[in-house]
Amino acid sequence: MTFIDVAILALVQGLAELLPVSSSAHVVVAEKLLGLDPSSPPLTLLLVMLHTGTMFAVIVYFWRQWRMAYFQSAAAFKLFAVRVILATALTGGIGLAILKIIEKTLFRGLPHAQIEDLFGHLEIIAPALAAAGILILWASLVSRRRTERAAGAAELSLPQAAVIGIVQGLCLPFRGFSRSGATISTGMLLGVAKARAERFSFALAVVLTPPVVGRETLRLVHTPGLDHGQLGSVALLSILGAVLSFLAGLIALRWLSRWLESGRWYLFGIYCLVAAIAVGLLHRNGW
Repeated sequence: MTFIDVAILALVQGLAELLPVSSSAHVVVAEKLLGLDPSSPPLTLLLVMLHTGTMFAVIVYFWRQWRMAYFQSAAAFKLFAVRVILATALTGGIGLAILKIIEKTLFRGLPHAQIEDLFGHLEIIAPALAAAGILILWASLVSRRRTERAAGAAELSLPQAAVIGIVQGLCLPFRGFSRSGATISTGMLLGVAKARAERFSFALAVVLTPPVVGRETLRLVHTPGLDHGQLGSVALLSILGAVLSFLAGLIALRWLSRWLESGRWYLFGIYCLVAAIAVGLLHRNGW
């Protein structure tokens, strides 16, 4: 990898990770266009660092909102914690169940097969992007028919948190099905205020990211024939990539908030549908 490769992937990851357009789909396409191997240890290390950078971008951007909403009192924190724990537990249960089903069906009889082997298939990414786009457009349409006051004056309820957690679990195994797009749109469809849905969605992301990073790190450590010298040579580039993804993430979050609050959420849905067509064409042309 060159510095240019790292900078491109960092900007793609940082922007797309926090916009509702699926970072994984964009990163996979970028890797293919750059001629990189997504399964190689150096690239796995880079992606771990890029995820870490975007996680810190979320914490920095939302910290003031979270402090005012969730940490103003013990009672407020308890309500928040219960909902996050419930949603995260459902995410883990649903996500792991889908992973096991895929391993027992699509990967049945294949030794050492992992769910990551499915990630580079553009024919799977394209319909996932399309599904995310349709969900975002649906949520935008429903939201326009409500006033902001009717769309969630009360605190997020336990059933609403549970449904958001279930939808997040459905997103985990499928690259292209945007986590933030799906969870924020689901909150809007359930009658949650836009700002509250956004705030809760990214709180779930911060809870979810460390286990995902940990899983990728373990996968890296257990890579057959791992060359530690090779990893050392890309360590500095990976750190620089994390810084770039952090800065790009801050820009993406500001962009997302403005479009969400100004009623332009539907534009992300249109983008996902266009991206699905583009990915489908890339697959058709042999990528």
